[in-house]
Amino acid sequence: MVDTRLPHILLSEKPESSIFTSALSNPKKPNIPSRQRDLHSKYLRNRLEQAWLESENEQAVAHIERSGVYIEFKSDPGADLVIKSLEDLKSKKVRLLNVRTEIETVTDVTTGVSKELLTTYATVYVANEKKSHFLNKIEEYAERETQKGRPKNSDLINSIADIRNALAIESFWQDDKSLIPDKLHQWCEIWLSSDTDEVISRFENLLNRLKIQSKTGIIRFPERSVKIVFINSEQLSQVSLLSDDIAEYRLAKTTSEFWTELHNKEQVEWVQNILKRIQYKKGNDISVCLLDTGVNNGHPLISPVLKDVDCQAVDASWGIHDHDKHGTLMAGIATYGNLVDVLMDNGPINLNHCLESVKILPRDGSNPTELWGYITSQGISLVEIKAPERKHIYCMAVSASDTRDRGRPSSWSGQLDQVIAGTDDDTRRLMVISAGNTNPNDWNNYPDAQLTDSIHDPGQSWNALTVGAFTELDTIQNISLKEYSPIAQKGGLSPFSTTSYCWEDKWPIKPEIVMEGGNLACDDRGFATQCDDLSLLSTYYDPQISHFFPFNMTSAACSQAARMAANIQAQYPNYWPETLRALLIHSANWPDALWQQFRGSGSKTDIKKLLRVCGYGVPDIERALYSASNSLTLIAQAELQPFDIKRDEKGNAKSGYRTKDMHLYELPWPKEVLQSLPEGTDVEMRVTLSYFVEPGPGEIGWQDRYRYASHGLRFDLKSPTENKDQFIKRINKAARDEEEGHPGTQSASEHWKIGQARDRGSIHSDIWHGTASELADSNIIAISPRIGWWRERAHLGRWDRKTRYSLIVSITTPEESVDLYTPVAIQIGISSDITTPIKITI
Repeated sequence: MVDTRLPHILLSEKPESSIFTSALSNPKKPNIPSRQRDLHSKYLRNRLEQAWLESENEQAVAHIERSGVYIEFKSDPGADLVIKSLEDLKSKKVRLLNVRTEIETVTDVTTGVSKELLTTYATVYVANEKKSHFLNKIEEYAERETQKGRPKNSDLINSIADIRNALAIESFWQDDKSLIPDKLHQWCEIWLSSDTDEVISRFENLLNRLKIQSKTGIIRFPERSVKIVFINSEQLSQVSLLSDDIAEYRLAKTTSEFWTELHNKEQVEWVQNILKRIQYKKGNDISVCLLDTGVNNGHPLISPVLKDVDCQAVDASWGIHDHDKHGTLMAGIATYGNLVDVLMDNGPINLNHCLESVKILPRDGSNPTELWGYITSQGISLVEIKAPERKHIYCMAVSASDTRDRGRPSSWSGQLDQVIAGTDDDTRRLMVISAGNTNPNDWNNYPDAQLTDSIHDPGQSWNALTVGAFTELDTIQNISLKEYSPIAQKGGLSPFSTTSYCWEDKWPIKPEIVMEGGNLACDDRGFATQCDDLSLLSTYYDPQISHFFPFNMTSAACSQAARMAANIQAQYPNYWPETLRALLIHSANWPDALWQQFRGSGSKTDIKKLLRVCGYGVPDIERALYSASNSLTLIAQAELQPFDIKRDEKGNAKSGYRTKDMHLYELPWPKEVLQSLPEGTDVEMRVTLSYFVEPGPGEIGWQDRYRYASHGLRFDLKSPTENKDQFIKRINKAARDEEEGHPGTQSASEHWKIGQARDRGSIHSDIWHGTASELADSNIIAISPRIGWWRERAHLGRWDRKTRYSLIVSITTPEESVDLYTPVAIQIGISSDITTPIKITI
């Protein structure tokens, strides 16, 4: 980027809004086996009656009387189960509780060849008064036809291979079966089938009656609530038998040990040098809030930015001090970045934000299992009650020790999504979290271990910015390690970083960005160790012993990203959290070493794998903060309503719901400048779309009305050969295709670097390459909605909610003498005499 620093251009003019209607296409047909109608209906009728009788007998033996029973439905191996027809949304007396899949080995009787296929199981609650609900559907299947001559309810009934009384634990257990508690008590998550006070109170009374220990607090989601209990297998079976409100069971999470004792360096004179150079803005209204082990604000480098009043704890009995050192190490990086860089520079240090600390971890070395989503949200509430006027950047490098979720939403990640989206208070938030660290036992298996070690809970959060690690540290000066060499090459993936490489493709791209996380030293026998030379430098929690201490892993990367976000917020106070997240990703790129390490052939398939390892790369603070004359960034912050009720020609409401708004941006392109460039001149455009979703994390499948995300948004670009009407028609078809599981059609896909892989999660970014003349005629961008549970579960009353989004578009020419900025500034009425912003020291 050229030296001239110019502010990004925020588009104040509202986009053109039009009604969005997807074009019709052939829906993707589910894989449903054909059946012998009479035999199949008779079999299922007998199995359903048997299941109901078994459940009633169980209740009779236990001398209890419940309001309903749990029934489990099963598909054939490799076939689909039509789960959307397994509940009654009107009465809510037939409730789909969870959906799970199991691998089943099937042997062909003719060839003798065996193969593994997925079998789907669905657990359903049926109230006693609805006992005939599925029997009626089976009878209709056996005796009645549709107008097209097919058996009525044929898709549902043919998709059901078997029916049984739900098993006490297995039918509700959503983790690996090997994790089911035995006779020993373990902390488990019990997901209830409702979020109402009545259901929660009823369940807590049951726990008290059974004398089952539970944690304080509860997490609420739409139609779900989560309670943590200390329980064994016998008690889980008892709860299943006595309660009508169970949806699923999961093993609760424990926090990971992500810090290690390292050799310290103490040089007090460095501290004095830094203090003399600090230029701190008093009364700062921007903060980085650390949710961690507490912070020692008595450290001379921390005290200027962290006041006593801004130190809190979720549990007052824990104290507000840093009992470990991790929180204070995070604080040093979140304030100054890597202190090695600060100490090697004698220039002024501009501090544009303050710190806040909320202790969310108890002093005990062995952290008890907690309902971490609840604790995290309580920490955030404390901060906002104390300082409601501040703009808070939340930073958390606390994660679960296991990685079994592999992208699947959890109670913790779901609660983060809910808090970030402002579900309860309409306040959006930026939250930066760490990806979690690799197992030390696998350090010498680099980089294969990084591809199989999944990002840790809650790093799969859709709305949070998840940060992994790369490294540029490759110099070992320690004489005692002269036989060692760095594991990762300069610019490569840090050995500490976990990835989403092993996740299913439907989950979000994680991590979205990577930042410096340090390296490891390895000898010729393959023994790997940490060392100061390959670590960052931060502040130590006990300055009487040491003022500085090495710091690494994804925790260090996470705190750097939070600091960068705070600097962007200081430069642009009116930017939304969605925009800050977008700018960090929009400014990122892959270092050459990282690109060469994982790009493969550079095909879209290989780039999709690259995204799963290191996201969009390393963010650049200069690109995030400034435009330049030859590198223009346009930003739009807007709101649209994705869905609406169907209406007739007079505007009267009809049955059903549809997509509603689409936004069109006719961007103020510098057309004359682009068209005046020599023929064939290459230009680059980058587009990033950021928004937050409201979660629906119950394990009831991820298709149809049971999607995790409340809604989706997509961007698309008009191609040079399309007119506006043709462009809109193509977008409508792309939306319909995506909803039905077909690949979407995108504009001039050969121009896009990432393509369809970008359409995961709640932030989408891609890079367009082409000629200046092609770009000159591609100046319309559309933002259109995609299906989500706001529409498909309209009975929850959220179908008419609006969503905010941030759209960032940048165009860059390699020729620095080309001025793209001024023509656009003039078009939208910005003075061409733009003062250069004060440089922020980073």
